[in-house]
Amino acid sequence: MVKTAPLVEAIDIKKSFGGVRALRGVSLALEAGEVHALVGENGAGKSTLIKILTGALSQDSGEILLRGERLEQNSPAKARSLGIAAIYQQPALFPDLTVAENIALGKTSGGLWSKVDWPARRAHATQLLERIGAKIEPSTRAGELSMPQQQLVEIAKALDANASVLILDEPTASLGDQDAENLFRIIQELRAKGVALVYISHRFEELGRVADRVTILRDGQSIETRAMAGTTKEDLIRLMVGRELETVFPGADGERGEVALEVRGVQGVSLTVRRGEIVGLAGLVGSGRTRFAKTLFGLAPMSDGEIFVNGQRADIRSPGDAVARGLAYVPEDRRRHGVILGMPIAANTTLASLEKISGGGFLRFAEEQSLAQDFIAKLGVKAPSADTLAGDLSGGNQQKVALARWLATDPKILILDEPTQGIDVGAKSEIYRLIRELAARGLAILMISSETEEILGMSDRVAVMAKGKIVGILDRTNATPYNILELALGHTVAVQ
Repeated sequence: MVKTAPLVEAIDIKKSFGGVRALRGVSLALEAGEVHALVGENGAGKSTLIKILTGALSQDSGEILLRGERLEQNSPAKARSLGIAAIYQQPALFPDLTVAENIALGKTSGGLWSKVDWPARRAHATQLLERIGAKIEPSTRAGELSMPQQQLVEIAKALDANASVLILDEPTASLGDQDAENLFRIIQELRAKGVALVYISHRFEELGRVADRVTILRDGQSIETRAMAGTTKEDLIRLMVGRELETVFPGADGERGEVALEVRGVQGVSLTVRRGEIVGLAGLVGSGRTRFAKTLFGLAPMSDGEIFVNGQRADIRSPGDAVARGLAYVPEDRRRHGVILGMPIAANTTLASLEKISGGGFLRFAEEQSLAQDFIAKLGVKAPSADTLAGDLSGGNQQKVALARWLATDPKILILDEPTQGIDVGAKSEIYRLIRELAARGLAILMISSETEEILGMSDRVAVMAKGKIVGILDRTNATPYNILELALGHTVAVQ
């Protein structure tokens, strides 16, 4: 039997940015009708490889073969024309265009004065959205959508491209369980049609469900390609980090102090967070967790209820009020709201505490550098210098910079919304260590997370939200995956 060539093959790809070697020799072969997982720590080279495959970057050496033919002078337009499409972790929709208009981009044909059949475009968008189980109105502006909804629109766009090679970068990072199940169904449909899929995810439990093979990257090199069947989470972690990761979650230490944050009836939510305590906020997508966090920080209006900080009633109507009261908020979407990608680490770090490094209307840049370098060292940010642009950092390091910005304000209460979304297990372990250290220093921490393992591993208590309200608060003894899910679904649970 004659063995056919892979649909796509990357051979010994190398790429450097200045003096930084992003890819040191990566090879990857994709078969038609295969789901091929690609895993590695942030900074391992996954994003760079994707950008080369989709034509956004060109390799320094090595070659890309498509159906056995060398792919020359690749570009995003050429890659799309050849059937190579990607769904990125951070949606790239035009916020002022509607969902239907975003899906239709790139498909317009005809002359300058040709008329677009918008009713047909909207009907087509509706069909695509229904296919993936997304309840989104095509006439909605993309800027009004939540992160999960934006991700679903990106998936619909990719389906519309009829790609033969589809790259999915953390496609379920912001999706709820039902939307993720719909995506898995679509993946199997595409696989059955002969589409080659690259599946990038740090959620190892998903890989066993969808992937046929897995390639592990480490430090810009492909370490191993193996069958997914029989490969354990421990195997992947060992190959990704080059060592055994005995514990991801640090043990709790230190005593709980006085109540730092008390919420009474804000959007139907009442809870307390003590100094030195981590309270996990769990719930299904759409349960109201992020809106509640934004209300606490003055980003959303508070129509009812009261907030008390250190026993004193706090009238919080803006982020400035919140910061003045000692609150800090690291948002869910770090690339849109957590860091400014085009600014260096130093400027990002000091953006919320400019009064510390300014006087007489001028910034003291030496002090800005000193403050940033201090946080780079404290948080273990991996970057050449404080002048490195945030957009050039890995996801885990961007998250550390987002955290540094708010730690620079000397907060007493820290709100974290999905603090490790889309970052690898090694970077997660570092973020968890930092969070636990902050709690040990006396910070009161409210942590929103959609990952049950993270909620259980980090929380001293777990508050579960459903339909905009707290439906149960569990201590560590009663905080189990079953109890959390039951509460999130609106059911009651018996606790000890």
